[in-house]
Amino acid sequence: MGQTLAEKVWRSHLVRSAPGEPDLLYVDLHLLHEVNTPIAFDGLRAAGRTVRRPDLTLGTEDHLVPTVDLFQRIEDPAMRRQAALLAENCAEFGIEVYRAGDRQRGIVHVIAPELGLVHPGMTVVCCDSHTTTLGAFGALAFGIGTSQVEHVLATQTLPMTRPRTMRVTVTGTLADGVYAKDLILALIARIGTAGAQGHIVEYQGSAIDALSMEGRMTVCNMTVEAGSRAGMVAPDEKTFAYLEGRPHAPAGDAWEAELAYWRTLRSDEDAVFDKEVVLDGSTIAPYVTWGTNPGQAAPLDGVVPHPSSFADPQERAAAERALGYMALEPGTSLRDVEIDTVFIGSCTNGRIEDLRAAADVLRGRKVADGVEVVLVPGSDTVRAQAVEEGLDEVFTAAGVRLRTAGCSLCAAVNEDRLRPGQRAASTSNRNFEGRQGKGARTHIVAPAVAAASAVAGHLASPADLAPRKDIG
Repeated sequence: MGQTLAEKVWRSHLVRSAPGEPDLLYVDLHLLHEVNTPIAFDGLRAAGRTVRRPDLTLGTEDHLVPTVDLFQRIEDPAMRRQAALLAENCAEFGIEVYRAGDRQRGIVHVIAPELGLVHPGMTVVCCDSHTTTLGAFGALAFGIGTSQVEHVLATQTLPMTRPRTMRVTVTGTLADGVYAKDLILALIARIGTAGAQGHIVEYQGSAIDALSMEGRMTVCNMTVEAGSRAGMVAPDEKTFAYLEGRPHAPAGDAWEAELAYWRTLRSDEDAVFDKEVVLDGSTIAPYVTWGTNPGQAAPLDGVVPHPSSFADPQERAAAERALGYMALEPGTSLRDVEIDTVFIGSCTNGRIEDLRAAADVLRGRKVADGVEVVLVPGSDTVRAQAVEEGLDEVFTAAGVRLRTAGCSLCAAVNEDRLRPGQRAASTSNRNFEGRQGKGARTHIVAPAVAAASAVAGHLASPADLAPRKDIG
């Protein structure tokens, strides 16, 4: 029997496998940020251990950093201390770390691909569930807990129970105005937030092949919202073109040798997956969430569903609670839902492609009165590229400020958070109760829909907007 891509990568990293025990996997790359990691370093000190491979470990400040001003002091003392601990711990144990002012700094899942650190066939871990993003390169990438962080720091290995495999095939072609974010929201709405639980998901099909690397990262990023530990796309010529020439990508003879290996990283034709899902990409429309989990989503041209439309009692109860929290009435057109905040950014949609999509909508237009747009690039490199391309001028003309890089409103663990009752169209990945601030209401959308909603003052797609006044 043939092997799936996930099985190939898993088996090539096996250090030990024994009946009745988790497999022990070798870890190629360990990424750190300032949240949840200090305890792991305390554990190392208590046990008298060192970091096994500091050269395969990298830290970055992203969650707690302010985004209004690059060198603004973190107001909360506890958060300020937690951010400082990342730098102190990394210095003590010989780990490179990117801090405010470093050109390479940004959201961990954004800078790792930018720097060429993630290669096909690697294992990558980070104390962050959206490490799944990096599976877009054919890597096996997943989030880990604090105790697991300590284990990887000390041993460069990780005990893991082998997940099952799942293939999601997206056929056809996405229509104009439909993006990777819509694709993954449509999938989660169909299979549910537990639909991929216990599985590593591999994405295949013509619609996946057509996505840019940024689009594939968006899809893999939100795989965790379907319950999966990891999402993967087999590497292809787009993958290789993205990686070639990046700072940590191989070069010369080493590049050619790696390329030959990377081309073997595909699921065999006779590989058998434990679960199969097929989605027709041509039927997908712009999507928006209406509830309080990413599976509670519908096409933008639809309406807020009635709880009675759900046959399952638990889904019906969840819908009732969600509509109460979101202050929405069943039957309301989603396009009639007014918003007062738009967030464009996050590890899901904070890359240059996402900023370009937003700029294309905002060019020659103005943000509606009463709407605040929080625009945060995923890295300082993305910000610099946006400025180089003149996107910052487009944003400024529309009434939007391009901030500095960070997680910002996605996690709302720094000064960027919504007030109770505020309603946001957000390009982030989660819409849980209080995710963007206590009592805040979040509608997950693609960047183009977020930008159009900023102009309209309500949930809208670019096609809904009046013609531009002047595009220069």
